Amino acid sequence: MCTTEVGTPVWRDALLRITRADETGFPAFYRVIWNAHITEFSDLTAAQRSYCTEAITVVEQALREHVAPTKINLASLGNMVPHMHWHVIARFKEDTHFPASVWAAPVRPRNPAREAALLALLPALEDQIKARMQALASLASAAAAS
Repeated sequence: MCTTEVGTPVWRDALLRITRADETGFPAFYRVIWNAHITEFSDLTAAQRSYCTEAITVVEQALREHVAPTKINLASLGNMVPHMHWHVIARFKEDTHFPASVWAAPVRPRNPAREAALLALLPALEDQIKARMQALASLASAAAAS
């Protein structure tokens, strides 16, 4: 994840990037990925942790406002990819795996119409992420300069 882009890029600055994961069956699945190679959240400075947490919050809020999920799942596993990143996943009671993890076995078939409807909402959601991250990055830069 240090050098390879995974998923569809949504936002990037010097510290982190946000991508849509493009996971089959889960159109509203995003990742917040720290650009520099670190493996653990505690490797970040306090200011970096705050910025990362705010970025995760931006994605979560955009998902809640635009797609009204049943639940948001947040995960930072790193077992398979030891690079600090967070999964921010909108979950719906009718998705293939709910209420289990997206990595569990499916419990119902996919609903292509529902997935297409969610995909149609993502451009506006991603525009909101970009705008909020631009504002957040400006505040972070101003704070770092003072």
